[in-house]
Amino acid sequence: MSVVQWPHRLLTLDDWAALPEDPEHRAEVVEGVLIVGPRPMSFHQLAVTRLGYVLNEQLPESLMALSEAEFVVAELPLTVRVPDVLVAATELVEENPARYAAQDVRLVIEILSEGSVRTDRVTKFSEYAEAGIEHYWIVDLDDPPSMITYRLVDGEYENFGEHTGKVSLDFESAPITLDLDALTTRHAQRP
Repeated sequence: MSVVQWPHRLLTLDDWAALPEDPEHRAEVVEGVLIVGPRPMSFHQLAVTRLGYVLNEQLPESLMALSEAEFVVAELPLTVRVPDVLVAATELVEENPARYAAQDVRLVIEILSEGSVRTDRVTKFSEYAEAGIEHYWIVDLDDPPSMITYRLVDGEYENFGEHTGKVSLDFESAPITLDLDALTTRHAQRP
């Protein structure tokens, strides 16, 4: 077992990039402080996979959905988030960057899980708005599964709808249909 030497200061982007990968934990940096938590449970992981797949089947060719991709919310002090799903330009995704800049992110989706509710609904809500992320969707897998869609208007998120069951949305001029009930079932939705 190796021991990681932690800096005795707030983390920089170089410090973050040098950290070893840890498949058992999920890590982010908030204002220079490393935040580590357990990996989400199976239903959460299934929903992340399904959302990414279904979005990629319906998004215009110019956009692509990614699961658990890093993006820099702020550089000083450093805040790096790893949302459940983010949408960015296909051209940029094809460059295979290590992480994305906030201005490159068009949509962030967070799926609530035990231990993330306050972070997703309060902390990330304000961070993403300050970073200028235009669309923020929050999915709750509790029965019945639901989703709230927010859009940035004049620097603040406005609720653009609370949804259950099958959802039809317009995102970046593309019709998107999501079956929230199918996010954690054996058979994924068929677009």
